[in-house]
Amino acid sequence: MENIRNFSIIAHIDHGKSTLADRFLEVTGTIPKEKLTEQYLDQMELERERGITIKLAPVTMKFRIGGKDIHKSELYILNLIDTPGHVDFSYEVSRSLSCVEGTLLLVDATRGVEAQTLSNFLLAKEQNLKIIPVINKIDLPNAQIKDVLDQLTGSFGFAESEIYKVSAKTGEGVKELLNDLVRKIPVPKGDLEKPLKALVFDSSYDSFKGVIAYVRVFEGEVRKGMKIKFLGTKQEAETGSVGYFSPELLGKESLQAGEIGWVASGLKEVQEVQVGDTIIKLDQEKFGVQPLPGYKEFKPMVFAGIFPVERDDFPRLKEALEKLKLNDASLTFEPENSPALGFGFRAGFLGLLHMEVVQERLEREFGLNLILSAPTVRYRVIKTDSERIEVSNPQVLPSPTEIKEIQEPWVTGRIVSLEKYFGPISQLLYEHRAVVKNSEYFGDKIKISCKLPLAEIVSQFYDQLKTVSSGFASFDYDLAEFRRIEAVKLEILVAKQSVDALSQIVPKEKSFRTGKALVEKLKEVIPRQQFEVYLQAAVGGKIVAAEKIPAYRKDVTAKLYGGDRTRKDKLLSKQKVGKKRMKRIGKVDIPQEAFLSVLKI
Repeated sequence: MENIRNFSIIAHIDHGKSTLADRFLEVTGTIPKEKLTEQYLDQMELERERGITIKLAPVTMKFRIGGKDIHKSELYILNLIDTPGHVDFSYEVSRSLSCVEGTLLLVDATRGVEAQTLSNFLLAKEQNLKIIPVINKIDLPNAQIKDVLDQLTGSFGFAESEIYKVSAKTGEGVKELLNDLVRKIPVPKGDLEKPLKALVFDSSYDSFKGVIAYVRVFEGEVRKGMKIKFLGTKQEAETGSVGYFSPELLGKESLQAGEIGWVASGLKEVQEVQVGDTIIKLDQEKFGVQPLPGYKEFKPMVFAGIFPVERDDFPRLKEALEKLKLNDASLTFEPENSPALGFGFRAGFLGLLHMEVVQERLEREFGLNLILSAPTVRYRVIKTDSERIEVSNPQVLPSPTEIKEIQEPWVTGRIVSLEKYFGPISQLLYEHRAVVKNSEYFGDKIKISCKLPLAEIVSQFYDQLKTVSSGFASFDYDLAEFRRIEAVKLEILVAKQSVDALSQIVPKEKSFRTGKALVEKLKEVIPRQQFEVYLQAAVGGKIVAAEKIPAYRKDVTAKLYGGDRTRKDKLLSKQKVGKKRMKRIGKVDIPQEAFLSVLKI
């Protein structure tokens, strides 16, 4: 264990974590230079397209200190876990930090400290990890190294001498950082002689090996062919093989205390291995073994219905969600039946980006064609009989006569931006019902602490924040409390039929404005029919906004030449009767664009 170092890289989104990991792979010779591609650890196609890290990625590297001479140098095993930077994937960061002893806090030299930089720093402090501050992108002409040094020393209390300056792109300063990383990050704690204790921090599925658990071994060792037990799920298994990440799965005889690697469980049911569970040796439980504390549990904040366009695809959707759940511990789902869309699932996400990513993965990786309902948050409803229920689906909201009070979730938000954008950001916060608590200045930047309803964030808040700050603002939030709200259920009727997937729970004062915006948007995206289609927004049976899609109309009088006017009137009257009959038996097909357009309202 003396020669093992476990660490992660944390930063705000797009500050260069994956690029720095690339240089580490290159310097240590883990991946030959000719095979090394950009963002090598981001293996998912979606990650490469968006240029962001979605999934944590572990890798084991071997690094010699003291030159190439084997007799005069010492070999170290470096276990790195690369982490995402977006606030929606902060649960991935927490899982990584629970398995390591140190972390690199990476800051972009051109952008400085941002909202997620602060949040990740606090996460690492909670775990009592050794934090090494690193300024990246020092090679860029617009790098503001002095300003960023001031921010790191002023905001976090680092000494200027302990802050490293590197360029992950060119490799400048990377080898020196690796050398000092070995010296500064503590040796892993653990005892090889004690009974096995390993924490499951992620997992994947292999059709031959079954469920593969990604583990950090804290005590004892796990070997190939060992009978093991998962304390949380009570599942028993025999390890088919064990190994480490290179970053491909490579086998070895055993994983010992202090090491990070993988265990092939042979289990075929994905729900039998839970992230955060503790693996022990079979029959060890009788000695009163306590499970490892695991990591901080993150609860979903945004909810939406997921329905297959082809109703026969429901079993495939269920299987796909179960497989995604295997390595996405924050994804929750339960069956839901919609009169308009059939059988589907009500799924919970950590944010809008998380929701988009899950939808794209389901469609790409499993070949599904999906419709998502409007995103909503979880409201707390106190009924007149004092019963408390939590509602994330507008369809199960009790009638107004049964409701005593509705409470909505509020979050504590942190916005970091340039000082000159304080005015426009304050105005935006006011429009989204936010309360500004205080503001702190460091250099030409300002940190605004505020409280605002979570429902306001799941609209276009991110886009609007980027717009008013010319792209210089970053935002991070944590769930704070529930507060009372005057909320109503806004129903959308198409051809006088309620479409439950388009219904929303909205503040009473915003019901008219939201309803009007929705029916106007639906008028644009729903194709014209052979009959008139009425679009209506209703609250408690009262219509608050309406639009009409005119019918296609064939010129039935074109064939008439001359004659009395009554001939034309007779034909038009006959057409009108036909349109009425068509409207009575007609069905309006609502395209997927209509449901997607609701996300933008």
